[in-house]
Amino acid sequence: MTTRRSFLRTAAVGGAASLAAPAIVKADTAIKWRFQTYAGAALGEHVTKPAIDYINNAANGELEIELFYADQLVPTGELFRAMQRGTIDGVHSDDDSMASPTPLQQFGGYFPLATKHSLDVPVLFDQYGLADIWREEYAKVGVQWLSAAGQDPCNFNTKKEVTSLADLEGLKLYTFPTAGRFLSKFGVVPVTIPYEDAEVAVQTGELDGMAWSGITEDYTVGWADVTDYFLTNNISGAWIGSFFVNQGVWADLPDHLKAIVMAGIEAGHTYRNQWYWGGEARLRATGDKLKLRSIPQEEWVQVEEAAKEFWTEIAGESEINAKIVQIFRDYNDVIGQAGPPYTFG
Repeated sequence: MTTRRSFLRTAAVGGAASLAAPAIVKADTAIKWRFQTYAGAALGEHVTKPAIDYINNAANGELEIELFYADQLVPTGELFRAMQRGTIDGVHSDDDSMASPTPLQQFGGYFPLATKHSLDVPVLFDQYGLADIWREEYAKVGVQWLSAAGQDPCNFNTKKEVTSLADLEGLKLYTFPTAGRFLSKFGVVPVTIPYEDAEVAVQTGELDGMAWSGITEDYTVGWADVTDYFLTNNISGAWIGSFFVNQGVWADLPDHLKAIVMAGIEAGHTYRNQWYWGGEARLRATGDKLKLRSIPQEEWVQVEEAAKEFWTEIAGESEINAKIVQIFRDYNDVIGQAGPPYTFG
């Protein structure tokens, strides 16, 4: 009995140790990707790096992704072409900033008044058909679209106090191409410069502020240190951005690594949603750098009406544009009928 008990005890300890510390076998040769995000280093730490870290940790040495931040390898406006050529393997960006050559360009980033909250974006893609459209359009140009998600709203942070639409007249704002096209209807002067130059451009007077993000981003990247006011009105409730990979590179990736990449991207979406959502509330309530200002709703309605006209203008440019705009209209009709919390007020 003593011998038997000793054997069982030894086997149990050995078995537990074996389960607790399995042998780890890493790949001899890793697949290596170069991946660039639209975001600078301070912002990229929250919006892109969590997904890349997840993938690198889970891939067990079989896939290693090197992450680069805004403009480190190529200018943001050349991201798409560089990925298409294979100069870089993958990109996290909105379609607008990376100058997508597809009809989808103007719908990425901040399409005016198309969304109310960050969760609108995955709903539009997964339930209303935008994912199929994005996948098909990018397949035509040699790029694999992987996934889209929402982020922060597009508010204004400025040196000048803004409390009416008239105060927008002449403001030089760093913003997205399509957002700038829309805001120019209210006298805004859109300015395009490298992302990391925006803070200094405010200090030198080249910019009066930004129409680029919500308040979480303003504090994170330093913009709250060089501007004075935050306008609570937004021209879009959520940024629309995506993860992309060169089509040939994606085709060569084994299926189990594709699954890890997708899991990492989804994990990044989850982190980003809570980081932005919580930050927007906390910094409006307790932030001590930006003074909150608002344009009254009875005046802001002019912007909402202008957005409807803008949608009609964009829809008239092509068949695919009309299809996407109709999806936005259908969704906004549904949430309008649903009421709060899907819509404001």
